[in-house]
Amino acid sequence: MNQVCYDSLNRQAEALLGGESNMIAAMANFSALINQTLPDLNWVGFYIKQDEQLVLGPFQGKVACARIPWGKGVCGTSAATDSTLRVDDVHQFEGHIACDSASNAEIVIPVHHAGEVIAVLDIDSPLHNRFSADDQQGLEILVKTLEIALFA
Repeated sequence: MNQVCYDSLNRQAEALLGGESNMIAAMANFSALINQTLPDLNWVGFYIKQDEQLVLGPFQGKVACARIPWGKGVCGTSAATDSTLRVDDVHQFEGHIACDSASNAEIVIPVHHAGEVIAVLDIDSPLHNRFSADDQQGLEILVKTLEIALFA
């Protein structure tokens, strides 16, 4: 997906999130927007920090893992290191937590409030190498849009 498409998606997210201050409602619509817009995905959703773990939040897709330990798997590692993780083949990621065996690629982006990681956006694909550097850049901008809508 090219940058022009992410620019359009970001404008849609801004309109969708405008005036919505409830985190769960915003995350639910945000995950639905991404799931409906981006091709070749099989799961889009959030894991929200609670104590020292991530707890399943709003999502689109099949039944998922309800809890992920902080620092474990792709989501927990992304949260603990406060960094986006783009994984071309999840089966090669040491400690990968397989909630859906059909997932082959994954990108996880931290969500922040007051400088702290409060959640992660997790996106899975059945295709290997699904997420490019352009996807990462576009999705990180979308997450910033979500943060601004909720916490600015």
